[in-house]
Amino acid sequence: MNDTGQRTRWVFGLLCLFFPTHSALAQQREFVTSDRLTLGTERLRSASVRLGDLDQDGDLDIVVANGRHWPQQNQILVNQGRAKFSIIRPLGMDQRTTYACELADFDGDGDLDIATGNDLAQGEILLNDGGGRFTLHCEYGDVTSLRSLLPIDLDLDGDVDLIATCRGRPNRIYLNDSQANFEAGPTFGKDSDSTIDVAAGDINGDGHLDLVLANRDRQPNEVLLGNGELRFPQSVPFGSGEDHSRSVAIADLNADGNLDWVIANIGSKNQIFLGDGSGGVMRATDFGSHDSQSYALAIADMNQDDRLDIIVGNLNQPNAVYLRSDNDLNFDEVPFGDASATYGLDVGDLDGDGDAEIVVANSDDLNRIFLNRVTRQ
Repeated sequence: MNDTGQRTRWVFGLLCLFFPTHSALAQQREFVTSDRLTLGTERLRSASVRLGDLDQDGDLDIVVANGRHWPQQNQILVNQGRAKFSIIRPLGMDQRTTYACELADFDGDGDLDIATGNDLAQGEILLNDGGGRFTLHCEYGDVTSLRSLLPIDLDLDGDVDLIATCRGRPNRIYLNDSQANFEAGPTFGKDSDSTIDVAAGDINGDGHLDLVLANRDRQPNEVLLGNGELRFPQSVPFGSGEDHSRSVAIADLNADGNLDWVIANIGSKNQIFLGDGSGGVMRATDFGSHDSQSYALAIADMNQDDRLDIIVGNLNQPNAVYLRSDNDLNFDEVPFGDASATYGLDVGDLDGDGDAEIVVANSDDLNRIFLNRVTRQ
């Protein structure tokens, strides 16, 4: 190499040292909290948390579902900008055993409404006045052992329906009449499935929505292939067949055009399943601890390197962000938080800096925000 080339490399090296490249900077992340980043001061039995711009002011607000096993008040936390939450509002008039709170425009008026899913109590639909204040519109659903809700237009009629999972009882679809009234539709899976979570997407590329079930109690996890008529006649089991699974999320992790899915497990490693495009698994890989106690997960690009990362919430173990270290399924684990009982989490840019923060719903502990920060070496 000539002197000019050597000098160019030397200058470039100095620039990288003092001004890290985007890809190098992206890998240096930490997720920090403080006493000012708790969602109030109560140690609630929270099961779920969701982020959305409820008051249409351009920043993300927070909804927390409370009441695992004992009725408690659900809450809305209003973002005053830059992740400052100085207002907490009660959601709904009564207290219920709420496991799920999901945000969607259920009545088609352009703002986010809220559906709650309750254990052994009917769910509620609360409509937004456009400014982040909610009134009860209706109750819906069976009185059952509900564990999660998924809002999605399942019948492709232009409004948002609900998919409910129930532990040890039939899972059910609830169909929206476009006015935010929900009628019971078909069940799915086996009537005795211990389904804790569900994700939806076109897994086999036939144009119809399919369902991916996370089943607990040593029941096989399944991909249920849809026929476009609210029925899922074909089941494709995956995993060991005896997993205790608690959460599922789907995305195209390897950018091959096929949907993949991630499963959070209790008592074993978490798992990634790369879809083969026809409903089956092309490749599976494990990540995390051999005795993971993982109850919640999400998929998002947490360090702006254009690779999808995995965020996991654990019970009595630190939570973790698994940052992709390459274009394959290799990860750098970044723990965050203490060993709480994290039952739910969500991610989004709360402080307007372009990076996604993490909000966790803890049971019998304080719920917290973790700010996404670049760690400069």
